Amino acid sequence: MYEMSDGLLTGFSVALSWGNLFYCFLGVLTGTLIGVLPGLGPSATISLLLPATFYLPPTPAIIMLSGVYYGAMYGGSTTSILVNIPGEAASVVTCLDGYQMARQGRAGPALGISALGSFIAGTIGVLGLMIAAPFLARFALRFGSPEYFSLIFMAFSMVIYLASGSVIKAVMIIVLGVFVGSIGVDFITGDLRFTFGSLTLSDGVGLVPVVMGLFGIGEVLENLEEETGQIQILRTKLKGLLPTIQDWKDSLGPILRGTVLGFSLGILPGGGAVMSSFASYALEKRISKHPEQFGKGAIQGVAGPESANNAGSSSNFIPLLTLGLPCNPVMALLLGSLLIHGISPGPMLIKDHPELFWGVISSMYIGNVMLVLLNLPLIGLWVRLLSVPYSVLFPLILLFCLIGAYSLNNNVWDIIVMVFFGIFGYLMRKFNYEAAPFVFALVLSPMFEESLRQSLLMSEGSFAIFFTRPISCVLMVTGIVLFSVAALPWFKRKPFRESQ
Repeated sequence: MYEMSDGLLTGFSVALSWGNLFYCFLGVLTGTLIGVLPGLGPSATISLLLPATFYLPPTPAIIMLSGVYYGAMYGGSTTSILVNIPGEAASVVTCLDGYQMARQGRAGPALGISALGSFIAGTIGVLGLMIAAPFLARFALRFGSPEYFSLIFMAFSMVIYLASGSVIKAVMIIVLGVFVGSIGVDFITGDLRFTFGSLTLSDGVGLVPVVMGLFGIGEVLENLEEETGQIQILRTKLKGLLPTIQDWKDSLGPILRGTVLGFSLGILPGGGAVMSSFASYALEKRISKHPEQFGKGAIQGVAGPESANNAGSSSNFIPLLTLGLPCNPVMALLLGSLLIHGISPGPMLIKDHPELFWGVISSMYIGNVMLVLLNLPLIGLWVRLLSVPYSVLFPLILLFCLIGAYSLNNNVWDIIVMVFFGIFGYLMRKFNYEAAPFVFALVLSPMFEESLRQSLLMSEGSFAIFFTRPISCVLMVTGIVLFSVAALPWFKRKPFRESQ
């Protein structure tokens, strides 16, 4: 307890400096704006902002990028409720009842309970992060190369298990991500691999051009196929933003349940805000005495999912900061930013960089307060921003992508890499391949390969090392079970009909 209180004092002394307060505000403001505007998302935005953070010290850079992430969780509900279009993926469920509440003239209470529920869940989630992260970091000190390999294998298996589409496609895209991550110099022999004589590729495929292409240009190319007219905003008076006593009675249970559920699922690789919001909605509908009201304007269908996705966005930081393991594309981008700044997240992060660890956690407390103050009074402004036509928005996104990619190393080839992965990301969307597992595998590929090869050197080539160490064995067996369960339906299929 003394260590925690001392850490919080350190954190608030860092987070309350004028510079870090500014970057926290800038992050949550940008995140809210991105959450409001459909067609963008936290992954695309962070990939656009990533080059700008290279010129900042690591602590304000991570504070700002973290603010973008959990700020987008707040802002996404505005478009879901008023326009029936989710600002980001985690707000899809909010459309079901939030928009119906708006049509019934209750847009104010829907937006109010969304913001206040998000604040409660976000604050509890940060408290859970503060308690759980140091404990998990101490446990992670027992990890060696075999344990890290088994952990990453289990993470890959869980991503495959939770994939929304084909299992084969998920496996293919993870293998491709691992392959792309292996391009460059072999860290043991020093040989160049798959570079084809390119100096740019000899340093590996850069994370920033890849994610800017996948999430920025790929998003633009996909949306260009759709109509680019202005969005039709539901005309309703935004009065009574503060929920009534009855609204609070109906919402308090869903908020608390959504917080616990979202926080628990957010720790899992492949989990996070999207899965948390869907799971919360399903839970509330299952236990409700009036499930027929869901989809027709039930405030529980707004309070639960919005609380769950904000609690999940807080607990996403636990495996990143304590194990160096990102559980979604946004965390993968934050991991990339830390590595670029020369900081390796893991069990020693709290000891080696306490100002960063506790500063980021403390800034999340402050950011949650800022978000409530931003979201409720400025809803009218966010509504006006929804009228920005895509024909204006998309050229600006392309411009930011081009500037961001070139500014990394002043290298035209980084732009070519970005454009290539932009086209690749567009084709992935067209053929129903998910981009998230690819980024996940790309970021973890070096650690995955390094842990495997170091483990085999320790065991003189024997794979038994992954099953003779207790922690590694549990993780490896869990990964094998998850993969088997995910692949079982595919193996049951008969690709060819038996001849009559």
